[in-house]
Amino acid sequence: MTSTLRDADQTLNAFVPRILTLANQKGGVGKTTTAINLGTALAAVGEQVLIIDLDPQGNASTGLGISRTDRTVSTYDVLLGEAELGDAVVHSKIPRLHCLPSTMDLLGAEIELSEASRRTHRLHDAITAYCQTAIERGEVGYTYILLDCPPSLNLLTINAMTAADSILVPLQCEFFALEGLSQLLKTVERVKSNLNPRLGIHGIVLTMFDRRNSLSGQVAEDVRSYLGDKVYDTVIPRNVRVSEAPSYGKPVLLYDSKCSGSAAYINLASEVIRRERQLRAA
Repeated sequence: MTSTLRDADQTLNAFVPRILTLANQKGGVGKTTTAINLGTALAAVGEQVLIIDLDPQGNASTGLGISRTDRTVSTYDVLLGEAELGDAVVHSKIPRLHCLPSTMDLLGAEIELSEASRRTHRLHDAITAYCQTAIERGEVGYTYILLDCPPSLNLLTINAMTAADSILVPLQCEFFALEGLSQLLKTVERVKSNLNPRLGIHGIVLTMFDRRNSLSGQVAEDVRSYLGDKVYDTVIPRNVRVSEAPSYGKPVLLYDSKCSGSAAYINLASEVIRRERQLRAA
C-alpha cells in the first residue's frame, strides 16, 4: 500500500509541521473523508500526523474510531483557552495518527469567542504553543497537521485558515461544484491579506468522480481549465467502500485497502508529498 508513497516521501522538520486546512463551505463534498484517509496514508509512510476536528458534528473523530466518551477534552476547550492542545489529543488506532476531537460544544464557540481577544488566531496560538513546548522538551512533533473544517465560512474556518500554510479544497464532481468556489477563493485572499500572509492554495481535489457519468468529466474539465495546475492529478472516485468505512470507525485504507478509493487516496498523499518537496526546494 505504501510503495507509491515511499517513492515521493521526504522527511520534514518534526518541529515545523505543515498545516493544511481542508475547507469548502458546501457540505457533503468529502472534506472529512479526505482528511481521514489522507492522514492515514501520510502516517503509513512514517509521517507524524494530527487531525484537528473543527466540525461540531465530530465526523472526523468518529471516522477514526474515537468514541464520545473519549472526548472529555476537545477542540472547544483548546479554542476557549481552557486546555492545552497537547492535553486534548487522542491517539487513534492507527500508528502515528492522532486526533484533536470535536464535540457539539463547538456549536457555541463562535458566540463565545465573538468578543474574545485574538478570536481569529486562537487555533494558530494553540498550535504554536504546542510546537514550542515540543522543541523545549526535545520531543518529536507532528510533520503534518490537517484541519477538518465545518461546511461554512464561519469563525472556526477562519481560525483554520489563519493557522494554516495552505488550503486543500475537496470539490465534488457535480453540477453545482463550481458554485461557491469563487467565494471560498475570495475568502482565502481576504485571510491572506488581513490575517495570514503565508496562506496559499495547496490544491483542489476532485471527489465523487463517476466515470460512467459524462457530467463528472465535464466538471473536471471545467475545474482544470479554471484553476490549471492547482488541481491535483488524482481524482477520488465515487466508491461504496469509501462511504461504508466511517460507520466502522475506520479509514477506507484500513476497511478495504484494495478498493479504488483507497488507491486514490494513496495517490493523493503521494501528490501532496511531492508538492511539499517542491515548496521546500523553492
